[in-house]
Amino acid sequence: MQISHLLRARRRLLGLLPATLIAALPARYATAAVPGVSDREIIVGQNITRQGGRNVYGADVQIGIQACLADINRNGGVLGRQVVLRTLDDDNDAAKAEAHARQLVAGGAFVLFGSIEGGPSTAVMKAAVEMGVPFIGPMAGSPGLRRPHQSLVFPVRAEHREEFRALITHAQRVGLKRVALFHADSSVGREHLANVEKLTAEIGIAFAGGQPFKGDITDPQLVAAAAGFAERGADLVLNHGSASVYGRLIRSARAAGLRTHYWGVNSGSTPLAAALGELAKGMVFSQIVPNPRAGKTALAREYQSLLARSHPGQPLSYGGLKGYMTAKALTLALRAAGSKPTRNSLLVGLEKFDADLGDLPLRWRKGEHVGSAFVDLALVGRDGRFVQ
Repeated sequence: MQISHLLRARRRLLGLLPATLIAALPARYATAAVPGVSDREIIVGQNITRQGGRNVYGADVQIGIQACLADINRNGGVLGRQVVLRTLDDDNDAAKAEAHARQLVAGGAFVLFGSIEGGPSTAVMKAAVEMGVPFIGPMAGSPGLRRPHQSLVFPVRAEHREEFRALITHAQRVGLKRVALFHADSSVGREHLANVEKLTAEIGIAFAGGQPFKGDITDPQLVAAAAGFAERGADLVLNHGSASVYGRLIRSARAAGLRTHYWGVNSGSTPLAAALGELAKGMVFSQIVPNPRAGKTALAREYQSLLARSHPGQPLSYGGLKGYMTAKALTLALRAAGSKPTRNSLLVGLEKFDADLGDLPLRWRKGEHVGSAFVDLALVGRDGRFVQ
């Protein structure tokens, strides 16, 4: 009776105190709930570019994510807590992505997770930094997610700079002489342009400049862009930005009889190759996950097995494996927060973090959030499939 009387008295006392004073009380007198964490759940907020189902790449990525998290939750979740994913479609709009990130945090998300495009990922990063919320697994390769160092941002995949390095090195190896970049007319696109120019100088191959584009570029403008690359002597064009626009550029070049090589980074490579059909044969793409159809890594084998069970008939794809890999990294990161997770305990746990994603190492250190360094090249073969 004496204990219950003391508890009632404590509750009456707390009810009379201002919120600011309650927050300052020692832990034995007042406790604050951790946003997004209960005894049963951890809430994860996600922006992703799905564009109402029109974005095939975004759909593939999300299937991989959902398959992974469903499997984790079936097997007890993360330290006994179910991972609850709240997802909003940013429609590849940076302003919408930032607003969504703030909305998700206000709605109780413990961490932010998994955008796929550069503009939206950078916008989510901005919101995350301002709100002091960890941002795990942005799937864009944008330079600004790593430089300058962002203490709250934990990329999993290798960045585009390393993809460009692999492509340019291979171009030099096979005897190509001049490299150009077809890039989005954005701050991120211009960062990629600067990186490609630096890389060509480092590797020892000529740089043929860049060509910016906007999403509403017309077919005549694409014809002019393809002719411009040829006039500058570019025998290889790389891309950053919309895969569908890049596909239209390639069709324009081929229709004009131009023999320029067109290679690409991983983003949207599967739907782009499928859309190009015969025109894709012989194209080289950088990839930041292993071949999803091969069984060379434990990661790919896990993905194949799980997708066959959870989504029978769903084609294996680089986007799907990328989503699976990133979601797996998310769950391993959440474990690092400990049995009583807070955002601070999560950040402490990730300051010296090593994990095996399935024959792919993942590494974060204080001041250096590298993630995975895996980059490989894949050739589109005769049957339209990637050979890696």
